[in-house]
Amino acid sequence: MDREEVMRVLRAFESAGLEYVLIGAAAMGFHGLVRATEGLDIFIRATPENIEKLRSALRAVYEDDSTINEISSADLLGEYPTVRYVPPTGDLYFDVMTRLGEVANFETIDAEVKEVDGTEVRVATPSGALPNEKRNGSPTGPRGCSSATKALWPKR
Repeated sequence: MDREEVMRVLRAFESAGLEYVLIGAAAMGFHGLVRATEGLDIFIRATPENIEKLRSALRAVYEDDSTINEISSADLLGEYPTVRYVPPTGDLYFDVMTRLGEVANFETIDAEVKEVDGTEVRVATPSGALPNEKRNGSPTGPRGCSSATKALWPKR
């Protein structure tokens, strides 16, 4: 993954006012737990306006990519609210979600803002990988991890 490309995208997210939270292996990297990854996993707030901000931010970085127009509110607000966007560079991909079933969405993930090279990046906290309502007294899976934690914060 090209760090400069990632930073261009994160700056574009900030500039567009996109409401997002970075999750998964890339989020772990912001907390000092480096894992190899080729993609950015993000939750975005589930509104048509925010989905347009996503498209606008991606267009700012990948100006000539008409496939950005295929990222639709119908998909991200529908029954299967996940899309994968692969930019023309081919070095990176984005998995964009508005919710993970009934388990998680933008609003349920604890996040914090990290500043990187003058850019504010909203990143899931290690404890934020598990939605707020599931933290206390919830049954967990093997080794104390719920399925939501495994999905959002991969094992080391």
